Amino acid sequence: MKSLPIAIICLLALAGCSVETPPPDATQGTHKSTMTAAQVQALQAQETLGSFTGYGATRFGMDEDAFRTAWRADLTGSTDPAGDCSLLQPTWYKQLTDFDFMFEHGHFVRYDVGTPKEVAPGGGRVGMSVAQIRALYGPGLQVSPSSHMQNEQLFRIADGKGHVLIFETDTAGKVSQWRVGVLPQIDYKDGCII
Repeated sequence: MKSLPIAIICLLALAGCSVETPPPDATQGTHKSTMTAAQVQALQAQETLGSFTGYGATRFGMDEDAFRTAWRADLTGSTDPAGDCSLLQPTWYKQLTDFDFMFEHGHFVRYDVGTPKEVAPGGGRVGMSVAQIRALYGPGLQVSPSSHMQNEQLFRIADGKGHVLIFETDTAGKVSQWRVGVLPQIDYKDGCII
């Protein structure tokens, strides 16, 4: 007799294992995404240090000492706190066209990227087509012709807090470089050249 209750408990336990959980009710807390597939993919793949406010632990407005403390890796170059524009670069990049940090009057104001290795805030990168950039950033993009290169374009998007991301395209319609920074330095044509 004592084995009967144990058998019943075992049967109930097994029956409970085979019961399927009903799908969640669509009206109870589930929301359909309004993001495009490209935006979802970009967010999922975004293992980037680049942001609208700086790069990694660095933030726009930092002086060189604070920047070097936040960066915690070797850099080439130095800044002049009293001078105009200066560039610092991570030691693993051999050319300034690949990656650099811009300082003006001793404060971090912009970073430039010319390699597909780095990912821009929102998922853009060097080598992407105009169509891919438009898909990622949507109708907020402002498009203008490059002021110094014929048949090239600038795609600009601002975060509404004084930070701007600009993609430059080449004559084939591919992103050749991008940069993030604050005004007015974000609009300097070639790094420290106004």
